[in-house]
Amino acid sequence: MERANRTFDEITVGDSASVTRTLTPNDLLVFAHASGNLNPLHLEGMQGEGDAEIAVAPSMWVATLLSAVLGNTLPGPGTLYSAQAVRFLARAHVGDTLTASVTAREKRSGNVVVFDGRVTNQRGETVAEAECEVLAPTHRATLGDAALPDLVFHRHAKFDRLVAACAGLPALPTAVAHPCDGPSLLGAVEAAKAGLIVPILVGPRAKIEAAAKAAGIDIGGFELVEAPHSHAAAERAVALVHEDRAQAVMKGALHSDELLHEIIKRDGGLRTKRRLSHVFVLDAPGLPHLLLVTDAAINILPDLMTKADIVQNAIDLARAIGIPKPKVAIMSAVETVNPAIPSSIDAAVLSKMADRGQISGGVVDGPLAMDNAIDIDAARTKGIVSVVAGQAEVLVVPNLEAGNMLAKNLNFVAHADAAGLVLGAAVPVMLTSRADDARARLASAALAVLYRHWATTGVSAVPVIAPGPSA
Repeated sequence: MERANRTFDEITVGDSASVTRTLTPNDLLVFAHASGNLNPLHLEGMQGEGDAEIAVAPSMWVATLLSAVLGNTLPGPGTLYSAQAVRFLARAHVGDTLTASVTAREKRSGNVVVFDGRVTNQRGETVAEAECEVLAPTHRATLGDAALPDLVFHRHAKFDRLVAACAGLPALPTAVAHPCDGPSLLGAVEAAKAGLIVPILVGPRAKIEAAAKAAGIDIGGFELVEAPHSHAAAERAVALVHEDRAQAVMKGALHSDELLHEIIKRDGGLRTKRRLSHVFVLDAPGLPHLLLVTDAAINILPDLMTKADIVQNAIDLARAIGIPKPKVAIMSAVETVNPAIPSSIDAAVLSKMADRGQISGGVVDGPLAMDNAIDIDAARTKGIVSVVAGQAEVLVVPNLEAGNMLAKNLNFVAHADAAGLVLGAAVPVMLTSRADDARARLASAALAVLYRHWATTGVSAVPVIAPGPSA
């Protein structure tokens, strides 16, 4: 609905207008970015360790509420500030509902209008008083529904929640294969400091110690198992699992194929009856839940039965991280079965296999394209009636190429945090990458801890978040 301004000639002394707004943590983040004011008192959760104080609004944020009234309503569009003097009488905090009001006090030559301004909170207390001098518009202008760009806030809270859920769980003895560079050593050490793993460093002692020294990392408190080279380190890491000294494996500075070769050996490996697959777990801005993408790292062109194992592995991990009944979308380029597109046929068969109990623990549907898998409006537009469509928590891709492109697109273009885990082996395998940052490495370790706990107890350590209203 369009709103017209009030020109200088139309304004009379005593005219007034107001706006009401509730202060949110996001308001403080936007103001911090725009102003450059990073005072921790004004950012939620940044007041200091153990400080339970609610974040305080910057005083100038309070003052901007007056400019919202003047610029939008009275006088409205076309108004320009000349001067403003503000006196702050109280503090505003996150959760406060503030009402900013202005009243015309004086009209002067040159289209100048002086307003008395006041900001009060929900208790009627005066937070600020002001004198606002503006140049009022002389011609009619209207303000339509402003179409500002959407803002997406990425707080990394979903990964933090996974790490926090591991508190109280035993640290996972982990064989770290060939950690001969700074990033792989740092990932293991940071996970150890967080209480997630107990690293057993496997590889050439001289190289590991040199890498630690070069990166300034203290590894004095960790067990170091000698292995002459990367292949031997992978073999020895797997052997530590058979010796019951390790309950997980973490990749160090060696190729993934080299480690996986030892894991999938028929004799002496960590194979089970289920096919190995990798699951990316992504904290994507704009999505209220974690998103799992599989398989983007191991199975190049999986057949139908391999895909069944891939789906089951992903469902198990989703349940382990607090998703009781994962919604699984089997991906294709289309949302209807097309014999010319093999992935659409596989998707339909996998969905029926889930209906018949051959895949359990989740709700599986497909084929679904990317848009109608994660966007409820896209699904409705295409008339898709499905519990999964528009609300998928797990995306099962047709092949490795599609999965790798999708996961890296979400990671590097959409700025999603990405962690991952290899499942289907006797123990969880952390297939970390040199490009992973500390948050991703910690999250991957947390995934291993949570999965191990779920696999041995049948219960997730992650509290289930009650679902919000249905879209």
